[in-house]
Amino acid sequence: MDKVIEIEEVKKVYQMGDQTVHALRGVSLTIRKNEYVALMGPSGSGKSTLMNMLGCLDTPTSGVYLLNGENVGSLVHDELAEIRNKEIGFVFQTFNLIPRLSSLENVALPLVYSGMSKTQRLEKAQQVLESVGLGDRVDHKPNELSGGQRQRVAVARALVNNPSIILADEPTGNLDSKTSIEIMALFEEIHNNGNTVILVTHEPDIAEHAHRIIRLKDGEIESDIMNKEIISALK
Repeated sequence: MDKVIEIEEVKKVYQMGDQTVHALRGVSLTIRKNEYVALMGPSGSGKSTLMNMLGCLDTPTSGVYLLNGENVGSLVHDELAEIRNKEIGFVFQTFNLIPRLSSLENVALPLVYSGMSKTQRLEKAQQVLESVGLGDRVDHKPNELSGGQRQRVAVARALVNNPSIILADEPTGNLDSKTSIEIMALFEEIHNNGNTVILVTHEPDIAEHAHRIIRLKDGEIESDIMNKEIISALK
């Protein structure tokens, strides 16, 4: 299997006034193509820092980060933005949709830098919205949608660039339990379609959907285990 993510001895140190914070303390990790991984850990464990690193929103203080074989740890801001747009689809707890835009326009937004014409961008956005079950909500603005529908729009926006990785940060944090189950079923479908899915969550029942669960504590990997229940259910 192909390695999508390789990080080796990655450390992240922040200076907060006169205090030095060691957010990551030499983390090494490999994630392969089409893995479904949950990152867990209490507040302050380093999971958000690691997610920002994996999503090319931040760079390591030291260590190596290879994304699809490219060393992204040494890239400058513009290069990181280009990699993010091409390789990673983000799904956030708060949806991060633009209120004045329709579902279709929100989903088409990441394609602005792709070189596609506006017609092509809207056609692609329409296709992806249909794939997440929202073909009949393309003209609705976020405030006209339920929380679950808004998260589906956010998922569609993450998928529209055909990224190699879907990075989801607490994607069910603002949803009721019934809607959470529907969104997790959608992630399962995305994974089945060949995407690598990385889920950041503090909820054990959400992490249980993943095939591999990595727990962080005090900036280090505490455990990295395969989810035998899920894997045996697939056989």
